[in-house]
Amino acid sequence: MAILGAAVDSSSSSHAVDHHTPPREQQQRKPSAPEPTEEELKGVRHLCERGITSLPPRYILPPCDRPAPVPSRGIPVIDLARLRRRESSELAALDAACRDLGFFQVVNHGVDDGRSTAPEMLDVARRFFALPFEERARHMSPDIRSPVRYGTSFNQLNDGVLCWRDFLKLLCNPSRMDDVVPSWPHNPSDLRDVVSSYAAANQRLFKELMEALLEAMGITGGGVLEELDAGTQMLMVNCFPACPEPELTLGMPPHSDYGFLTVLLQDQVNGLEVNDHRDGDWLLVEPLPSALVVNVGDHLEIFSNGRYKSVLHRVRVNSTRSRISVASLHSLPPERVIGPAPELLAGEPRRYMDTDLTTFLDYLASAEGKHKTFLQSRTITTSPG
Repeated sequence: MAILGAAVDSSSSSHAVDHHTPPREQQQRKPSAPEPTEEELKGVRHLCERGITSLPPRYILPPCDRPAPVPSRGIPVIDLARLRRRESSELAALDAACRDLGFFQVVNHGVDDGRSTAPEMLDVARRFFALPFEERARHMSPDIRSPVRYGTSFNQLNDGVLCWRDFLKLLCNPSRMDDVVPSWPHNPSDLRDVVSSYAAANQRLFKELMEALLEAMGITGGGVLEELDAGTQMLMVNCFPACPEPELTLGMPPHSDYGFLTVLLQDQVNGLEVNDHRDGDWLLVEPLPSALVVNVGDHLEIFSNGRYKSVLHRVRVNSTRSRISVASLHSLPPERVIGPAPELLAGEPRRYMDTDLTTFLDYLASAEGKHKTFLQSRTITTSPG
């Protein structure tokens, strides 16, 4: 789903380069590798349109970082209709999902009701990435703080190995959408209407889930919920084209997300993999029709003082089908300092330092976007005894 990740995959240090492997299999990015070429900065859609049949060296992961096949496994499913009725078993299931895996799928959410905003969102995303490169390039920017940005990889100016992904980032303002929509792409012609409707429905879902989670944590009062009305929402619209050598690369590296919750809309093409922090194993998330995938972000792990887990996830690519996903990242206002909720510190040690969005963006601008290094930088370590 999107932005920054946890401890290095435990399997990554147990593999060595096989010196009998053909030279192409041993290609990897050196720490002193040159800046991305102009062609690489144009993105993977551009490379595919040029008809490449093998991966450029900049996209080839070291053998130890290439993902092995993993089994598909069910993740918890939350029925929002039952949660709205505050059925105790469903509230307990939501709490357990955020404690144990940090990921769940939500059904009966209503985001695909009415104007069918979820299917329309996927459709307009496909049509945007199908535009001629010159049209997409109108929105290219190397500035990670840009509110509207078309780009490639993860953080292409810092990534040691480029990722097989193009994206369109759209910063939303839940309380004043009219302020941001005019800056969004005007092509396809219905993009602004479709995306603004989807973003609003997604924000309502986020608020409902957060209200339930606050109840599960025993946090009363409307203070945080009121702040979320003026909070941040960012859409990351992702395109993972069919890849000529998918076994050598990733669509996104292992990372965790920075906000409170991320709500992911995806088509029916497999690709999302989640790391189970309890045993270190990776699992492939099998998409449920009409379901949305939700995961805990770094801010919610900090706010919950470690009760809820922001975990590593990554995206695989394949050789036959393009994959489209839309990640909606939600958090408090950018100026809001986030720390553990006072209600959760009674008799419990504080496990995280305070943080805010500026701290995160400064970190992202200076670091390669993978593993859980940002969250680790906010963790308080205590000496034994």
